[in-house]
Order: sequence, then C-alpha cells, then structure tokens
Amino acid sequence: MRWRSVYRLGLKEMISLRHDPVMVLLILYAFTFAIVAPARGVKLELENASIAVVDQDRSSLSRQMVEVLRPPYFQPPAEIDMDQVNPAMDAARYTFVLDIPAGLESDLIEGKHPAIQLNIDATAMAQAGAGARYLEQALVLEAENYLAAGASREPVPVEAVTRLAFNPNGNSSWFMSVMQLVNMSTLLGILLSGAALIREREHGTLEHLLIMPLNAGEIMLAKVWSNALVILVAATLSLLIVIRGFLGVPLAGSVALFVFGLTCYLAALTAIGILLATVARTMPQFGLLSIPVFLVMYMLSGANTPLDAMPEFLQRVMLVSPTTHFVAFSQAVLFRGAGFADVWQPLLATAAIGSLAFVAALARFRRTVTLSRL
Repeated sequence: MRWRSVYRLGLKEMISLRHDPVMVLLILYAFTFAIVAPARGVKLELENASIAVVDQDRSSLSRQMVEVLRPPYFQPPAEIDMDQVNPAMDAARYTFVLDIPAGLESDLIEGKHPAIQLNIDATAMAQAGAGARYLEQALVLEAENYLAAGASREPVPVEAVTRLAFNPNGNSSWFMSVMQLVNMSTLLGILLSGAALIREREHGTLEHLLIMPLNAGEIMLAKVWSNALVILVAATLSLLIVIRGFLGVPLAGSVALFVFGLTCYLAALTAIGILLATVARTMPQFGLLSIPVFLVMYMLSGANTPLDAMPEFLQRVMLVSPTTHFVAFSQAVLFRGAGFADVWQPLLATAAIGSLAFVAALARFRRTVTLSRL
C-alpha cells in the first residue's frame, strides 16, 4: 500500500467533487435546509392543532371548557353545528371536533355521569395521541374544578410527578435536527462514494487508473477517505453552526467524541456505497439499488421508532446495520452526555461492521478491476 498514491488519489476525488455543482449543492442543501426545515416544520408534540366545537349546552361549564382550547396548543376553536361534523372531518378541516351535549352542566350537578364526545382525525398521527390525552385531562379537570368551586377539597394522598429527562420541554426540534443530521450523513455517505466509482466508469477514467501502477486497494481507499472527509467536515459544521447555533439545540456530550464516532460510521457507509456501485453498472441502477438500502437502514435503525418496539426478528436483523449502532451512539452522546466508557460497545460494533463492509467491497472491486483489465 503506497500511502502517497492514496493521498493524491483522494485529492483528485475532492477536486472532481468540487467541479460537480450538482453534488456540491446537494451537500449544502443536505446539511442546512434539509435539517432546519424538518426541525422547525415537523412537530411531534401538540402545537397549533385545528379544533372545532359543537356546544349544545351553552352553559358556563361548556364555556369554561372551550376556554381551555388556547394557543399554542390549539388554534382558536371554530363553532360549528352538529350536521357539519362529518363533512368537516371527511374534508380534514379539523384534527379535533369536540361535541358538548345539551344538559351537561345540569347532569353534572345532579350527580350523573354525562359523556363528552371527542372526534379525532387519526390520520394526523403526530398530534392525535397527544391531543387526545391533553383534552381528556383538561376537560376532566375543568369539570372537577366546576364542582369543587367554593368547596374545600381534601388533599390527595398520592401525587404523581412527571420528569422529562434530557429534554424537559419536550421540544421535538432537538430530536429532529440531530436525527436528520444522521439521516443526511447516511444518505450522502452511500451516495457520494458510489457515485464517484460510477462516474469513473461512465467517463472512462477508470481505465486510465488501471494502466497506472495502482492496485485496487489504493484506488478504493482513496475514494473512502476523500468522500468520508467531505461529509465529516460538512456534518461537523452543520452540528456546530446549524443545530447548536441557529436552532439553539443544546449538545449535552462531547462534540469531539461524536466526530470520532461519525468518522467510523462514514468509513462503513462509504464502503457500502462502493460495494453497491460494483453491483450496479450505471448511475440509474445505482440510485435504484441504494434507495431501498438507505431506507431500510435508517427507518429500522431506531432513529424514529425505538428498537424495542419493533418485532424481535427485525431487532436481530438490524444489528448487522451500522446505522442501528450509530443512532444509539449519537443519542447517548448528544442527548444524554455519555462518555466513551458508556458508548464503546456501539462504537466497536460500527467499526466492526465497517471493516467487514470494506473487505467485501474490496473483494468485489478487485474482481471488477481484474475483469476490466482482461
């Protein structure tokens, strides 16, 4: 292995990337707007939900219940009639429709158990569950306060105290921004390295490399380190400037430790990208092949859905994916402030899988180079 040749080939890769405006724009977009937009736009908590009210009671109690529906959790509630409920829900104009029946206040005073109907558009999954829990607690509390007005209440012997660890305000932008950074790093790690090899083949420059005194390992290692370095620099700047600076996300752990883990992860991804590029013959084939690989690796990694909530078979299968281990590493370091002693296991698993991917990609690439020389 001639490291001088590996170094110069890597520089050649970065110069080629610099003169590819589409790829440069893709990298800039991926680590700026593609992180800010989901972090600011996608809300996992209850915020600005649309709601309508059918108030058939027209009592002071019903007015107090409507007063609970305030920003920032809800939009100003719209008053509609009963015959407008189904058309409004079918047209998805409201996420929630609250139906307050006639005689609610009088039935409550008489000791009866009146029911309030809450219609929910469950296609709005992010807000449906959180909104249902919030409304149930708020409406029951208003009814209790109404009955207990002016009366002394005995203290409750047991009090439940909820503490949100690592994200006390339940701010989804903290979670979305970091996971989107992992998402973009995964996508570009596979795409850039594979596209570099496909580009060499389509432009005919791979044959030029083969007639030079270079072996397959030097060519592949140059593509791995150069493309991984570009993504590493872009992701680190995005973490510091976009996520911590612009979005104001506090990073609990060591940035240096995260960058070290990201280096191991990108080495694995670039090897996987080259492996896929040795299977595909053209850029469209590589795109069609890499998209399902990327989607499975990221969506089943535990980034959005906890790994424990998946079927046991999938949990075992996804242990062979470096994304599964890197997501656990990233969340532990950036959210919970974990140190190296806490995350060495996912870090070691990421490096081991990356080494296996590199060996497999090198074997495929050597076979491709041998056939090309013949």
